Amino acid sequence: GELLSSASPPVEFFSAFGLTVMSLLYGCGALLVRELAFRWGTGWPGRLLLGAAYGIVEEGLMVKSFFDPGWPDLGVLGTYGRIAGVNWVWSVELTLYHCFYSICIPILLVELAFPRWRERRWLKAPGLAAVGAMLAADVVFGFAWLTRYHPPLVPYLGAWAATAGLVVAAWRVRLPAGPVRIAPQRAPEPRRVPGPHALPFFLFGFACTLLFFALTWALPSSRFVPPLATIALVAGVAVGFVAGLRELVRTFGWTAPNQWALASGALAFFVAFSSVVELDASRTDDPRGMRVVGLVAAALLLAGFLWVRG
Repeated sequence: GELLSSASPPVEFFSAFGLTVMSLLYGCGALLVRELAFRWGTGWPGRLLLGAAYGIVEEGLMVKSFFDPGWPDLGVLGTYGRIAGVNWVWSVELTLYHCFYSICIPILLVELAFPRWRERRWLKAPGLAAVGAMLAADVVFGFAWLTRYHPPLVPYLGAWAATAGLVVAAWRVRLPAGPVRIAPQRAPEPRRVPGPHALPFFLFGFACTLLFFALTWALPSSRFVPPLATIALVAGVAVGFVAGLRELVRTFGWTAPNQWALASGALAFFVAFSSVVELDASRTDDPRGMRVVGLVAAALLLAGFLWVRG
């Protein structure tokens, strides 16, 4: 969520302060989402809802970027789509981003890499409570000391209400009926069509990520597209991803290699992007080392694919 995306390049990420804050935030967040969805028996629908809640917690409640017009990463989104004290386009983008890339993809990769732990709890009750407490402490620290901006009260309370609503929805959701259940399967499935099965998943993950960022970066910069239309298109990409994935699964199966390829395709966008980050002279931080990060990530994703493929 931070390192591979270059939001926090190596010089910043691997400092004692950065590594502590980011590991507690993203690590505890992913663990909490995975364990709650597992205990509640809500599967991937619950994970997606809780992942969206995490996005609001980090960006809305902790660093307050949903509301701060001067947040350094906003760019044009500090004015484009800003209504009633809320950066709406940014808020939708970051909620979806953290849901998929910061929470759901890491959980998927870990479950694929350690299949014996797929159907088991990772934490007992004391561990789960400790993880929740550490995440809460990190969020409070970020709210109080990472930025001095004070958000407007009503929108900030709205972020709290949205978080609570998503958590309740994740608790009450039920797994969809039918043959498609998004959960890692190590056993191979009968071939439905000839040819390589993993490649369509890789290309689909890459294409969806490319489209997602093209919409959130290009449309606001053009100034010709109304913010509400941009939000609708971005939300449509998320809905289209879920619908398209179901069709891919029906056609090619939902094996472990296919799942790893899907996640790798989504992350391949960041791998490719990392190779050009160091050439960006407009960055205010130090992007040195991002090429190495991209190469290491590519090597690990390839090694993981070969591992799950057997």
